[in-house]
Amino acid sequence: MTRVAAVDCGTNSIRLLVADADPETGELVDLDRRMTIVRLGQGVDRTGRLAPEALERTFAACREYAAVIKEHGAERLRFVATSASRDAENRDEFVRGVLDILGVEPEVITGDREAEFSFTGATKELTGRDDLAKPYLVVDIGGGSTEFVVGDERVRAARSVDVGCVRMTERHLVQDGVVTDPPTEAQVAAMRADIEAALDLAEQTVPLREAHTLVGLAGSVTTLSAIAQDLPAYDSTAIHHSRIPYATVREITHRLLHSTHAERAAIPSMHPGRVDVIAAGALVLLSIMERIGAEEVVVSEHDILDGIAWSVA
Repeated sequence: MTRVAAVDCGTNSIRLLVADADPETGELVDLDRRMTIVRLGQGVDRTGRLAPEALERTFAACREYAAVIKEHGAERLRFVATSASRDAENRDEFVRGVLDILGVEPEVITGDREAEFSFTGATKELTGRDDLAKPYLVVDIGGGSTEFVVGDERVRAARSVDVGCVRMTERHLVQDGVVTDPPTEAQVAAMRADIEAALDLAEQTVPLREAHTLVGLAGSVTTLSAIAQDLPAYDSTAIHHSRIPYATVREITHRLLHSTHAERAAIPSMHPGRVDVIAAGALVLLSIMERIGAEEVVVSEHDILDGIAWSVA
């Protein structure tokens, strides 16, 4: 066993995994897995820069994670940063802050590399299951981007496109600095057109419709699973490898797009940091399912974070 730590810093959240990894058996045993909503990508789509308050929220989470990593005595650490930090003019400021706190330089990876990590993390434990036909289409709906990966034992094709729950919310659902509550039909139509254009772009590289099993990752998808199961609180055990039928995704998406902030916040399994962006994330998933004709989505709690951990191990 090798004790490793992995940090995934995205547009909406930063996450930590400390685990014991056994490359020979393919076993990854969690010691600590946590997530903090920091909204690092706040305003990046509009300004091209990381906001000072967003950086400070992220650095505060890094200080917390540094203590956890030290407590568990992880031998190796890898810090991967994705969409927001790729897009920002002042990303050097972000890199210096992380290096000072955690002692490692964040790797601002490409979308394609991000897709490979997501695929490994999501599918490593699916190998050998005869109820899930290959090839898989792994879809990681993040805050700033969505990764599409088709593969079986390994990646065949991957593409990252700039459509995510935070980016779509800020681009289409915000007026005068406030999220429209609920959005207008015109706003939803504009958001849907943006998503469809991104799917056209993804299909230039990735044969989306050749996949037999759709695997959905990240907070928008896992939250939809919690809502579909009417969970009294977020429960990763119940969510991991759950399946959501297309009709249920469509119904929940319609409900979220026509609800108020208070109604979304009242959902027991809803993280406060997702209240304003969950409708956009749901619409991304629904659009993907309609594009490929998926009857259901298999939800995975294991994703890019697990892929990063395996790359360290």
